[in-house]
Amino acid sequence: MNVPNQTIRIGTMVRSSDLTEARIADYIRQIVPHDFESFELDFWQTIGAIDLERLAGATGEVLAGTGAVISCIGIYGDSLGQGAEDARTREDWKKCIDAAHLFGCDLVTGLTGRLRGRPICESLKPFKKFFGPLADRAADKGVRIAFENMGDDWEKGGWNIALTPAAWEMMFNELPQDNVGIEWEPCHQMRKLIDPMPQLRKWVKKIFHLHGKDATVLWDVVREHGVRGPHPFALARTPGFGDSNWTDIISELRHGGFRGSIDIEGWHDPVYNERLEMTGQVHALNHLKFCRGGPLVENPV
Repeated sequence: MNVPNQTIRIGTMVRSSDLTEARIADYIRQIVPHDFESFELDFWQTIGAIDLERLAGATGEVLAGTGAVISCIGIYGDSLGQGAEDARTREDWKKCIDAAHLFGCDLVTGLTGRLRGRPICESLKPFKKFFGPLADRAADKGVRIAFENMGDDWEKGGWNIALTPAAWEMMFNELPQDNVGIEWEPCHQMRKLIDPMPQLRKWVKKIFHLHGKDATVLWDVVREHGVRGPHPFALARTPGFGDSNWTDIISELRHGGFRGSIDIEGWHDPVYNERLEMTGQVHALNHLKFCRGGPLVENPV
């Protein structure tokens, strides 16, 4: 695997909440021969019964000698909610930050949380109250935090603030720390009919991690039914099957000095799913490597 000097790795997400500790390591063991270069460990709401120290040891053993790495730990829940599960999400953010070094990574990703059903502006104070001290805790440990750009409603959505650049401006006014950034993917923007490229150029310095997920916009549906009708107007796709030009995306990342991973977010494609899931992911892996420029070729000395 030719990755040691690659500044942008291409990998995939591991749906860790669906697996036991032993199965997470075994899942990585089965797919690392396809030459994935990084793995995001993805937890939905909480880490559950997972012992992060044991998991770090198991994944480290699997990855030893492969050149692949754990890119980040993801914890995706409503950190600002008032339920018991939300309280566990807050505690697990802290656990993931404290354990990141065990995995050899310096990045924890997730959602901001949100006061559900309320406008974004009402969530900013609780956001700062929780994530301000958390960002300082992370900085003390050499860890960065990145918020995914998921979500679709400014006035009454749930789970996340970091929907669009206007929201990012508000977030970073509250949390100006250098170790706080964005986990970005074009799909979430395209499904709002936003062109992702201008925001990528403007915000690349704040982008710490990418989800490799694309979209196809069905413009005939938009023209006939609009975006609030009964018919889906945009479909999530695995990279290589959607509308994005990943050569342009990776070129902008390189131009902006990005160093990190694009981890494929599978399990959303309406065609390459079920038995074809890994077929689609490996196609995406090879497509993104091609868009990266192919194998790294050292210059003559």
